[in-house]
Amino acid sequence: MNAALTRIKLLHTAVWCVFAGCIVAIPFATYGRRWEWALILSGLVWLECAVLAMNRCRCPLTDVAARHTDARADNFDIYLPLWLARWNKMIFGTLFFVGEIYLLREWLARG
Repeated sequence: MNAALTRIKLLHTAVWCVFAGCIVAIPFATYGRRWEWALILSGLVWLECAVLAMNRCRCPLTDVAARHTDARADNFDIYLPLWLARWNKMIFGTLFFVGEIYLLREWLARG
């Protein structure tokens, strides 16, 4: 593997960790009534969703990594297990959706 691809994969993995962490933290911030944190985390993930939507539902780093290899396994561009890279959007999309519903419900009920 060339050095550029290694750097891209490391960056992509770090970015993924940040956003996966945000998604996991939203329900905890909501449960703790830390509204400012829940909204900041949620906003960051919505920003990520906008970037993905503008790039045909692909991370822009995937396109950058593709310039450095012919590999196209689901995890060719990131240091994740193959099964997680394959199901990443389904798993974290579902967690985000559930977390957002919980945040909205608790926000509206906070009275």
